[in-house]
Amino acid sequence: MRYLSGIQPSGTPHLGNYFGAIAQHVDASRGLNAGDSAFFFIADYHALTTTHDAAKLRAQVRDVAATYVALGLDVDAAVLFRQSDVPEVTELTWLLATVTGMGLLARAHSYKDKVANNIQPSVGLFTYPILMAADIVAYDADIVPVGQDQVQHVEMAQDMVGHFNAAFSVQALKRPEWRLSPTPKVPGTDGQKMSKSYNNAIGIFVEGKELKKQVNAIVTDSREPAEPKEPESINAWGILTLFLTREERVEWEDRLRAGGVGYGDLKKALMEKMDARFGEARVVYKELMTTPQGEARLNAILEAGAARARPIAQATLARCLDAVGMPNTARRLGR
Repeated sequence: MRYLSGIQPSGTPHLGNYFGAIAQHVDASRGLNAGDSAFFFIADYHALTTTHDAAKLRAQVRDVAATYVALGLDVDAAVLFRQSDVPEVTELTWLLATVTGMGLLARAHSYKDKVANNIQPSVGLFTYPILMAADIVAYDADIVPVGQDQVQHVEMAQDMVGHFNAAFSVQALKRPEWRLSPTPKVPGTDGQKMSKSYNNAIGIFVEGKELKKQVNAIVTDSREPAEPKEPESINAWGILTLFLTREERVEWEDRLRAGGVGYGDLKKALMEKMDARFGEARVVYKELMTTPQGEARLNAILEAGAARARPIAQATLARCLDAVGMPNTARRLGR
C-alpha cells in the first residue's frame, strides 16, 4: 500500500494544517507496515499559479520542509521531496492532458470559484487538476489522504487514469483512491474553517506574546464565567478539544455545563497545550529555518527523497511512453 500527499508551500503553517493533514502524515510515517510506503511532496510547481516571487517560493518550500521535519516526520521511512525535483511529472501531465476533456476541467471547484469571483484564471489554474493527477499516478499511489475540498481532484485523477488506459488499451496507470482526513475542519478564531486567507489562523510555531495575541483573537460572547455553557457553542472549545484526551474532554465539558469557567480559562489552557505539544518542535524549526546547518540538512533530506521518488516516476513515464508509441530515451530517464 502506498500513501501519497502533496503539500502546498503557502506560508507558515497553522493549527488547521496540523490537525487537518500534518499530524496524520507524521503518524503514517511512523507506523508503516512491511511493504507499505508514504510519499509526501512539496508542490512548488502548483505554487506557481499564485506565487511569482522566486525568493518567496524558495522560503516557503523551506518552511514546509522545516515544519515536517520539526514535527517529527520519519524521513527515513517516508519520502519527502520537492515536486520539481521529479520533472517527469510535467511530461506525464501532457500525456494525461491529451485524453482529458475540457468539460471535466471546467467542473473543478477551484476553477469555478475563481470565475464566480470575477478572477481571471490562468491556464495553469485551469489545468491544475491534470498536474495533480500526474503527481498521484506517477508514484503508483494507492491511497491519497485529503480534506473534503480535495476529494474532487482525486476523482478527476481516477477519470484521467480510466481515459488514458482505455484510449491506449493498456493498464499503464493505477487508479488511486481518496481517504478523508479524520479532522476535516479545524475552526479558526472566528468559528469558520481556519485559513490564512480568512485571517483567522493560529500558527503552530508562534509563542509568547504573539501566541497570546492570536489566541486572544478567538471570538467570544458576553456570557460571564459563572454562567453554565454548552461546550459546542464556544469557539475556543472547538480548538482546545483537538488537544484533549478523552478524560480531559469529559472533565472540561462537566465544568463548562456546571458554570464557573470563563473564556479566559479556555484560552489559557489552549496556550498551555500548544506549548506542551509544540515546544520542542519550535526549537528545531527555528534552527532549520535560520541557520546554514539547518538549510543544508533540509536540502539533503529533500535531495535524498527525490532520489527515492524519481525512479518510480521514470518507470511510470516509461510505461506511458511505450503505450502512446514514443521512445523511452535516455534524456527522459535523466541520464
